[in-house]
Amino acid sequence: MSPRTNKPHEIVERALALSRADGCVVIADEQSTANLRWAGNALTTNGVTRGRTLTVVATVDGREGTASGVVSRSAVTADELEPLVRAAEAAARGAGPAEDAQPLVEGVPASPDFTDAPAETSSAVFTDFAPALGESFARARAGGRELYGFANHELVISYLGTSTGLRLRHDQPNGTLELNAKSPDRTRSAWAGRSTRDFKDVDPAALDAELAVRLGWAERRIDLPAGRYETLLPPTAVADLLIYQLWSAAARDAAEGRTVFSKPGGGTRVGDRLTDLPLTLRSDPHEAGLESAPFVLAHSSGDDASVFDNGLPLTATEWVREGELKRLTSTRHSAALTGLPVAPGIGNLILDGGDETSLEEMVAATGRGLLLTCLWYIREVDPATLLLTGLTRDGVYLVENGEVTGEVNNFRFNESPVGLLGRATEAGRTEKTLPREWSDWFTRAAMPALRVPDFNMSSVSQGV
Repeated sequence: MSPRTNKPHEIVERALALSRADGCVVIADEQSTANLRWAGNALTTNGVTRGRTLTVVATVDGREGTASGVVSRSAVTADELEPLVRAAEAAARGAGPAEDAQPLVEGVPASPDFTDAPAETSSAVFTDFAPALGESFARARAGGRELYGFANHELVISYLGTSTGLRLRHDQPNGTLELNAKSPDRTRSAWAGRSTRDFKDVDPAALDAELAVRLGWAERRIDLPAGRYETLLPPTAVADLLIYQLWSAAARDAAEGRTVFSKPGGGTRVGDRLTDLPLTLRSDPHEAGLESAPFVLAHSSGDDASVFDNGLPLTATEWVREGELKRLTSTRHSAALTGLPVAPGIGNLILDGGDETSLEEMVAATGRGLLLTCLWYIREVDPATLLLTGLTRDGVYLVENGEVTGEVNNFRFNESPVGLLGRATEAGRTEKTLPREWSDWFTRAAMPALRVPDFNMSSVSQGV
């Protein structure tokens, strides 16, 4: 029997009916993707995929507490459903009491479309985009540059059912476009990316024009040594840094003295001022254009998520308000331990509070400094300060007297996003952006460009 023979809500109901545990949570994720890839100004591949993943969480009450077991499998057939439920129950019975155990969530109104069939994406999502991309290939070819990249659209429909009566659904579209322009000899490269829900708001011609300008800047090459430079970080780079900051902002870790958000002597830094700029870092599941799940969907437990919180409603949350740290991510369990409000993670991130200055206007106001394109290969060096290291990529440009005068070599950097916020002297206009490093995991972001007077380029990199 095909894994898609049964409707997702029927699979959820059947798994709940099969459960013999004290509590049960079932998540069915229906996924479909469509993609295009191109190289050297020509389309190379395209395809459409579909799949289903079923996650069962069993909870078993015991004298010492409640244990949980989680099992996830893809392409589950009707015959495999009961063994999957039994495997989750066996995992729970073989585990010790779950530290994050809480009563399963109840009392959340059912989604009105819970029993509806899942929507699917298809190559039709590229109906307008693909011809415009083809026209960009022709322009690039005539201009002596080559375009490489890919477009991916994914639609995940999540059905959540619990033994406490929750019946919730969320439809999550997610599109990414990454475009590289290269000189024919491959010595010059420029990148641009966009996040989109439906590919109706991306313009390949505009991106190609932007990349053509950057390749032109790179015709003059200037070598610079490592050091601290006034640096303009574009929205994509700011997003990559602040997403990692959010991932590192678990309340319990901070309360236990293990992170940059730990207060010396005990407690957390909630209430501390992180920046003198009036910046607000926030998440909102209903943010226009960046919509994400309005309830917790946790396929496993960790420092900042708990399977016991599945279905918990999410609301707009300010992590930093006008420069002051207001919230750290917390489950119901970690909130009780730390005395902080419950604040689960949300699937988008917005930084606003800057002025309406564009990145181009910030360049025009720069005496001498560097303009970055993006960051990549970001890794943590020291959790106590959230010191990160990584590389610049696809274009670092020298700005002199308000104009870009050439491309400089790439660098390895060593910086903390918390430190950068504290030292930033200007924030521009907030705009939707694609975080390049984390685009496989987190794409819904809106950020301004930041001016940092002393960004630490710790060494020269030989990368393009």
